[in-house]
Amino acid sequence: MKKSRFTDSQIIAVLKQAESGTPVPELCREHGISSATFYNWRSRYGGMDASMISRMKELEEENRRLKKMYAESQMSADILKEALAKKW
Repeated sequence: MKKSRFTDSQIIAVLKQAESGTPVPELCREHGISSATFYNWRSRYGGMDASMISRMKELEEENRRLKKMYAESQMSADILKEALAKKW
């Protein structure tokens, strides 16, 4: 996954500025982000604080690792089934 230029606390700060009434286009110019990026952040991190974001990222990483483990074990089981089917 691509590394973000912004830390969790910076993202939260931008979102809080928007909540306080700063216009979105002005925020985007100030921080050098596109409006699409801002709205993606708002949909993903809206209403969270920094600790919740870090916990969510930990869970996403664990989920990615578990999916990879499952895919590898499933592939190994499929190879074994195929080998047994060819043998008999």
